[in-house]
Amino acid sequence: MAFKELYEKVKQYNPHSEEERLKNAYEFAKKCHEGQFRNSGEPYFIHPVAVAMILTDIHMDDDTIIGGLLHDVLEDTEVIFDDIAMLFGEDVAQLVEGVTKLKKIKYKTKQESQSENLRKMVLAMSQDIRVVIIKLADRLHNMRTLEYMTRTKQIEKAQETIQIYAPLAHRLGISTIKWELEDLSLRYLEPQEYYDIVNKIKDTRTQREDFIQRIIRVLRKELDKMHIPADIVGRPKSICSIYKKMKKQNKSFEEIYDLSAMRIIVNTTADCYAALGAVHALWKPIPGRVKDYIAMPKPNLYQSLHTTVIDRRGEVFEVQIRTHEMHKTAEYGIAAHWKYKEGDSKMSNFDEKLTWLRQLMDWQQELSDPREFIETVKEEFTTDEVFVFSPKGDVIDLPEGSTPIDFAYRVHSAVGNHCVGAKVDGRIVPLTHKLHTGNIVEILTSSNSTGPSKDWLNIVKSSSAKTKIRQFFKKERKSQNIVLGKDMLEKAVAKEGYGFNEMLKEDWLDEVAEKMSFNSVEDLYAAIGYGSTKVTQVIPKLRELHDDYYKTDKAVEKTAPRQQELRRTSENGILIKGVDNIQIKIANCCNPVPGDDIIGYITRGRGITVHRHDCSNVRNVGEERLIPVYWDDDGKTTYNVRLRIVAFDRVGYLANVTEVVQEEELNLISVNAKREKDKSFVVILTVEITNTEQIRSLMEELKNIKGTLDVYRVKA
Repeated sequence: MAFKELYEKVKQYNPHSEEERLKNAYEFAKKCHEGQFRNSGEPYFIHPVAVAMILTDIHMDDDTIIGGLLHDVLEDTEVIFDDIAMLFGEDVAQLVEGVTKLKKIKYKTKQESQSENLRKMVLAMSQDIRVVIIKLADRLHNMRTLEYMTRTKQIEKAQETIQIYAPLAHRLGISTIKWELEDLSLRYLEPQEYYDIVNKIKDTRTQREDFIQRIIRVLRKELDKMHIPADIVGRPKSICSIYKKMKKQNKSFEEIYDLSAMRIIVNTTADCYAALGAVHALWKPIPGRVKDYIAMPKPNLYQSLHTTVIDRRGEVFEVQIRTHEMHKTAEYGIAAHWKYKEGDSKMSNFDEKLTWLRQLMDWQQELSDPREFIETVKEEFTTDEVFVFSPKGDVIDLPEGSTPIDFAYRVHSAVGNHCVGAKVDGRIVPLTHKLHTGNIVEILTSSNSTGPSKDWLNIVKSSSAKTKIRQFFKKERKSQNIVLGKDMLEKAVAKEGYGFNEMLKEDWLDEVAEKMSFNSVEDLYAAIGYGSTKVTQVIPKLRELHDDYYKTDKAVEKTAPRQQELRRTSENGILIKGVDNIQIKIANCCNPVPGDDIIGYITRGRGITVHRHDCSNVRNVGEERLIPVYWDDDGKTTYNVRLRIVAFDRVGYLANVTEVVQEEELNLISVNAKREKDKSFVVILTVEITNTEQIRSLMEELKNIKGTLDVYRVKA
């Protein structure tokens, strides 16, 4: 591709572009990559030129285009940072440095390498957002030519693209790149589904084009009557968006009706609302599908009116209405806000608007664990969003399904840690309440709060909230977490049928901690204790060391004593290793039931009492008095469980509670209720169950009763 073609595209939108400077960068990149070839066999130089052309498609400035031309020279040639700075300026050199991968550092895992390169890019884009725009253009061209890679590489790159780069394009509002990245990723991740949708779209193309032209004629006639100048176009939905809708709604292609969207582009905001009125006068709007992103723009700066309507023939279609300026932002996102004039080629106020970028910065600073960082970014970016308001009117975007706790932690860690309640649209709600777009959320805090509850980890939706809750327990309760983590690991080892001394050898634990990138065994225990590391990640590594050790002739004799049977003891449904004919008693203080973590306490002359593992009565007992025990429940043994319910005092509340117990088909043993001084209503409920799933279901239904503030099991 000749330089002339590239420069002609730039001149169309940037009359201040410097031809000589762009040409020098073009020739410099060509010389640097001379003799290098892509997997397709083509000269490597076609790649940076293609990246630069993509950047011109979204109307980027000269520095960004030069950065695109040079984006691989630091990584793949002998050129150094100072060379670029001297020839093309410090800004361009920083852009190229920001895009360059950390190739010289050796990482233990692919995930760690991916995480650290993403961290580097986050730091660079916090200084200059153009870094990620170049990276997106680079990834787009690589995805367009992915056919020349191995199948393994295709899947790896496609997964990374749909989990990180397509969501980044969405957050930047660059829809032209986002849709193509998603479609290309789907092509390699789900080829059968991709081509099935493509073929079905082709089969219905003529029918859809006739439909679009008919709608355009009707709209044009109506808007002309109202003297509203407008560009009206129809477009098919992207392949990936159709695929997502089919999966989310569990429907076939034939059952997806709104495969097309109409777009009306007008001159003024007032014309947008007038055009919306015209659309609704022509066709019936579907309730709940009218969205005003003009009055409440998305965090990626997107503005538009959306409505989904149905015509007299039963055809369903979406209409988007926006001004020309809004349309430019919708297509090019943040790039649409670049200014092209002498000495100024930057976007103003982007740092005030892109709140998600500040979140990324917070995460990369707070999350030292590479796995945690990369998983947080993936989960947070790929989830559908809801947009809610703070009492001051600020728009906060959260993952779909978020609760007031997610909102509190999005505002600030301190707000989340001191949260004691919440109001949504002026009404007090439980902390489990699911937020919806348009809600006004107010967080109630208390300086006397002792911090978050571990139960919150099961309530919150956003990865960032989960991370901040875990960090609280990690920092504030590290010593307790070490004890808890050690206990959890020992219990898991016992459950596998191994002895503590046999599996948890000091040198083995040191080796596992190092393999998992922890500084010490205590850090490993603490991570298990606060939940960022699962015992299921640790056990296989210990088992591998154990098996290697016991394969040697020296250790053969040591294997014999380990083999002991788990024997059922009594009607309580408890298993104890190598013990028979012993009295078993379920502790009244904590009332464990199948599904609870349990431990056996050896009593003098009275057999074994089974407690919940977190029961305060066995927390400080010496290990010599404790014995691993396990459930072997047959589903027939019943257990009593006590619940404490805190609610607002209202007429009929207690009746609602007993109705729920009846609906859950549980036996109600006892119920005590009283009104507290703070006017709250407390119910102590004892029910008969056979497993923890029943109690979880009951608690969930009790929480849904109007006025319920909290429900939890009563411990000793």
